[in-house]
Amino acid sequence: MSKIWFHENLDLKEMRKYSENTLVSHIGIELTRLTDDTLEGTMPVDERTFQPARLLHGGASCVLAETLGSIAANLCIDTSEKMAVGQHIEATHVRSATKGHVRGVAKPIYLGRTSQTWRIEIYNDDNKLICDSKIVMAIVNKR
Repeated sequence: MSKIWFHENLDLKEMRKYSENTLVSHIGIELTRLTDDTLEGTMPVDERTFQPARLLHGGASCVLAETLGSIAANLCIDTSEKMAVGQHIEATHVRSATKGHVRGVAKPIYLGRTSQTWRIEIYNDDNKLICDSKIVMAIVNKR
């Protein structure tokens, strides 16, 4: 796949500023890598993201998936006129995580004019798949 991003010279450090004082920063999600067609980020597996059994909460995995899918979708459009908003997310949890970090990788499945679909795979520190997620983004006019 060729480069998909709308803007040139994207800077992850600059992009991180948009997540300050949000759920994204509160639970420790960090954007870590941008390639020609993927966006990656990490999230800690700790007291911020545990469920009561001290396992990574499935909802936290969905937050990571939606964060990466939403940011990636918005990077593919002219955000002076449009914005991408989550319309549907699904996740299959295949393994648990109890420590360290997880890494999400967002890849496009479909990039349309009015919708986008992204697959987000989440891996543990041993590079084993723990969650396979898909998000559908609606591309809407800014109000």
